[in-house]
Amino acid sequence: MRIGMILDKTFPPDPRVANEAISLIENGHEVFLFCLKYQNEKTNETIKGIQVKRYKSSKLLYKLSALAYTLPFYSSIMSKKIEHFLKFNSIDVIHMHDIQIASAVFKANKKLKLKTTLDLHENRPEIMKFYPHLQKLPGKFLISSKKWKRKEEGFVKKATNVVVVTEEAKLELINRVGKPSKNIVVVPNTVHKVYFENADLQPEIIEKYKSNFVLLYVGDTGLRRGLQTAIESISLVKDKILSIKLVIVGSNSSDSVLKNQVKNLGIEAFVDFEGWKNETLFPSYIKASSICISPLKRNLHHDTTYANKIFQYMSFAKPLLVSNAISQQNIVEKAVAGLVHKAENSNDFSLKVLELFNNLGLQKELGENGKTFIENEFCWELTSKKLIALYHN
Repeated sequence: MRIGMILDKTFPPDPRVANEAISLIENGHEVFLFCLKYQNEKTNETIKGIQVKRYKSSKLLYKLSALAYTLPFYSSIMSKKIEHFLKFNSIDVIHMHDIQIASAVFKANKKLKLKTTLDLHENRPEIMKFYPHLQKLPGKFLISSKKWKRKEEGFVKKATNVVVVTEEAKLELINRVGKPSKNIVVVPNTVHKVYFENADLQPEIIEKYKSNFVLLYVGDTGLRRGLQTAIESISLVKDKILSIKLVIVGSNSSDSVLKNQVKNLGIEAFVDFEGWKNETLFPSYIKASSICISPLKRNLHHDTTYANKIFQYMSFAKPLLVSNAISQQNIVEKAVAGLVHKAENSNDFSLKVLELFNNLGLQKELGENGKTFIENEFCWELTSKKLIALYHN
């Protein structure tokens, strides 16, 4: 089958798009990827079997994409490019990534009437509520998350099939939109076995923290990720765990808030802001850690998605401490891979840290449970089977 994937940004990088495309190619399909270019990238290129077709875009069009469901220009311009892509490459079925480009795809497909898969990487209308530029003018006035939500519901109804990242997201769509369960497939963003089997560990990172009891966080450090809870907790347990160190590997424009909190609490010696690091270094930091954390705040988006870092953590047999955001709580409890704290509750977070610190056997047991879960149930080689079955059928 000739599958036409549609992405409204540059490629690479996009791990989910690449993982899905490569798995489909390995199972006998041809994958053509529509994506954008802003400079002098090659118009046509084959990357790991993916036949990448880049269409010229501009900064103006990029800005208009944020107004895709406020003004018609973006969808009108993109639909012509997509229609050319579909016809020129004799596409059999469309696989569109996220809703920003969905209107343009359905417009381009009006005459062709190809079957469509809508791949929802996240609950975009819900996460938009936390975008800084939508919390102030003019974004607050021009872009309506409620309108995006209505559009999403329409796209879900139109699509032949929908792909989501968690069972909770599937249930939410069934209840909200009425999409039949058989037409929604769950494909989580899990890790490949090679991620933990062939990791290139950096001894200097492991050596740096060998004397510490490390709480590790990797990834985006936006305030909705809950790191303020972890920082507050350090001030509560530092006198009981003298070797404790909160290591934060990642960054966000709001980092000044976190750094000021650390300064105001007088705990600079107990918190390391490592900044953004290449993801190839994440395994080394995970290996150096004692507990890995994901203290997400509760909201509809976090309740129906996974912080992909938890699978990276588990794959190296590290015990987890996660908030009770529903999806991650369910998966961690299913794997028996860690403890759960109440979101935004530093006292509960602290109690769970102390419980793990005082029980080395529990740390080891939870870590091994997580690793076994990844190896036997939740690595990409296994979780991608539902996507492959969707196209075989």
